[in-house]
Amino acid sequence: MVYLSERGYRTIAHDRRGHGRSGQPWSGNDMDTYADDLSTLIESLDLKNMIMVGHSTGGGEVARYIGRHGTKRVAKTVLLGAVPPIMLKTDANPGGLTMDVFDGIRAGVRADRSQFFKDLTVPFYGANRPGAKVSQGLKDSFWLMGMQGSLKSELDCIKQFSETDFTEDLKKINVPTLIVHGDDDQIVPIADSALLSAKLVQGSVLKVYPGAPHGLASTHQDQFNGDLLAFIKA
Repeated sequence: MVYLSERGYRTIAHDRRGHGRSGQPWSGNDMDTYADDLSTLIESLDLKNMIMVGHSTGGGEVARYIGRHGTKRVAKTVLLGAVPPIMLKTDANPGGLTMDVFDGIRAGVRADRSQFFKDLTVPFYGANRPGAKVSQGLKDSFWLMGMQGSLKSELDCIKQFSETDFTEDLKKINVPTLIVHGDDDQIVPIADSALLSAKLVQGSVLKVYPGAPHGLASTHQDQFNGDLLAFIKA
């Protein structure tokens, strides 16, 4: 955000309900409400010609926002390491991850989320790969963001990012779209996400970062910032 702001762009980040600095309601921790919350913010600020950038679950929020509210205020979209079309293995999505994977995440978060988030930093940033240089500070920042959220909201969110089918939402994206994904993403495997999304979003541009992890906006910061700026200017 600082990179873009220094180049003259207005940048706005929102914290999903139950996460970060947002409130922590017991209810409404579902993808439709996430999208409607985002719409409320956008309408309140009267934003126009937006470039929406969504990472991971946030990419699902971008897709669902457009699925529910259209693109009248949207100029372009960027899906970064994003979860769409759907992560869960189903009859229609045979390449997805099995439910036991997500049940394991739920169990880990419920039992000891602090340690779970610390452990998760390793595959998230690819720190378990030969030659990886992932600072302790980056790992700590990930842990801190996780601990700021409500436990109830985070448990609910696991179902939302894993089981929500964004196929029809992706088909409604009718603005220029950049899809960026690392081919060594250990959290959201590329074969069942970006490669499929690129086929569903008409006219989208897919950029694959060789060897990049899920958290590539940090590990490949300069490369992603450059690609993002070029896409915005195009």
